[in-house]
Amino acid sequence: KADENFKKLAELFPNAVTETIDENGEVVRAIDKDVLMQEISCTVVDGKEERYQFTWPDKKKSVLLANAPINKTLRPCREESVDFDTTENLYIEGDNLEVLKLLQETYLGKIKMIYIDPPYNTGNDFVYEDDFAQSTEEYMANSGQFDAEGNRLVQNTDTNGRFHSDWLNMIYPRLRLAKDLLSDDGIIVISIDDNEIRNMRLLCDAVFGESNFISTIIWQKNYAPKGTAKHFSEDHDYILVYGKNAEQWIPHKMPRTEKQNKAYKNPDNDPRGLWMSDNLSARNYYSKGSYPITCPSGRIVLPPEGSYWRYSEENFLNLVADNRIWWGRDGNGTPRIKRFLSEVASGIVPQTFWSYEEVGHTQDAKKEIKTIFTGDTPFDTPKPVRLIERILQIASDSDSIILDSFAGSGTTAHAVLNMNKADGGNRKFILVEMMDYADSITAERVKRVIDGYGEDKKAVEGTGGNFSYYELGPVLLLSDGNLNEEVGEQKIREYVYYMETKEPLPTEQPADEPYFMGLCRNTAYYFYYERERVTTLDYAFLATIQTKAEGYTIYADLCAIPPEILRKHNVTFKKIPRDIARL
Repeated sequence: KADENFKKLAELFPNAVTETIDENGEVVRAIDKDVLMQEISCTVVDGKEERYQFTWPDKKKSVLLANAPINKTLRPCREESVDFDTTENLYIEGDNLEVLKLLQETYLGKIKMIYIDPPYNTGNDFVYEDDFAQSTEEYMANSGQFDAEGNRLVQNTDTNGRFHSDWLNMIYPRLRLAKDLLSDDGIIVISIDDNEIRNMRLLCDAVFGESNFISTIIWQKNYAPKGTAKHFSEDHDYILVYGKNAEQWIPHKMPRTEKQNKAYKNPDNDPRGLWMSDNLSARNYYSKGSYPITCPSGRIVLPPEGSYWRYSEENFLNLVADNRIWWGRDGNGTPRIKRFLSEVASGIVPQTFWSYEEVGHTQDAKKEIKTIFTGDTPFDTPKPVRLIERILQIASDSDSIILDSFAGSGTTAHAVLNMNKADGGNRKFILVEMMDYADSITAERVKRVIDGYGEDKKAVEGTGGNFSYYELGPVLLLSDGNLNEEVGEQKIREYVYYMETKEPLPTEQPADEPYFMGLCRNTAYYFYYERERVTTLDYAFLATIQTKAEGYTIYADLCAIPPEILRKHNVTFKKIPRDIARL
């Protein structure tokens, strides 16, 4: 039973799995009590017991930040959108921490692939300083840069004593929220370089679990060495791949290339077509794999020293009879098995080294964006479209939802639109960008890709497509704890229902029960709210309820029914947090 409980806790809270020493002095796996308590607590929990863990200053606060409730809404920007009413693609401008929380309402467990290209923490990056307390002196000492929403950005220079800690505190809660959005067979793909690859691996192990690590891909980002490099020319970046549940994720195979197929010939005019020869021996021990073979020329050969034939003598003779053994043009060569192109799998398993010839390099990316913006290069570090297309080929289906919460120049949307045009797919993208170029670069690029861009010989036909543009809107809860009624009743209902059930508000609402929100786990939820009058849960309201359920949760301003009667009928009353004195 204890083992089962451990497994369940490890699945729910992989960051709480640690190692410690038992009473016999043996190192054993264990659940970190303090981490577990922190995960289910709304306050910072202290713990001093020695154990293996990955930690940094303010980690507990970043856990709280990830678990803090949603407190923002989305404001539609129809004029910035393309076919706002019909599209399923989303572009959201604003702090991705808040946006990732908002997306939980609709996309929880539905995202097939997340790609992020976060700040690499090179010493020049601007990192959100989220909700960590600072004195006035500390505040003034930091950079005064703000984003479009008025959120302060802090330059994370390598002279900062919290250089890694600030970056970790920024990334950690965003990874936690991203994990919840993934489907069970979904993956997250992360671009990173040497500055934080070690910490990113440890972070992802904590968030997704070590068992869900899939691979580290090497992307050859430069096509020529840098002569100005101090020690080595850094020609690659890393691409980390983690699964929500690695056992459930199956990568798509890559299509075969002409270069790979060129190795197949047909020197003996075999009617089965093109083939290539493969080694008949292997170093793995095989009890039936040691016997002499007589070539057509009469020469007798044995397997190389320390090796064995791959097939038993009986199976080998069957291969000879089927003309599947190649003896060389003169019939005197060491036997090799014929592998026919027609019998080879239609695709190849993805490999972990991606050359710039296959997926592009940084200069390709800059040329692409320069063509899109007619000679300007408004973004310093774009990724090549072919790189993201390769990731999509491996990790997405034709109808998958793709999320990029560090959208940058919008390459992910560009790649999704290209793929849909190429294969007729219906992949959907969600982009999130918080910097001041969100509309002028990110969204503008997507529009130009949809409509077509470039001039003369460099002209590129539009992909078609659309997207709806949103901005982070006003807060749902005011500083006094009351609802911000300016956001509108629908947004409040969505917020309340999600906070109660962790499910999106059902789109279809019954016309004869205007205050009913939904039925979840056999509990019916009602939001008895009128903006301009006080609402009271009384017997008259109970009489209007038509939905049958085991329990009822009803929001209203006041309650006129005694607690014992509510308990008898399994009704939970919750007061709407608003200032009713004005009414």
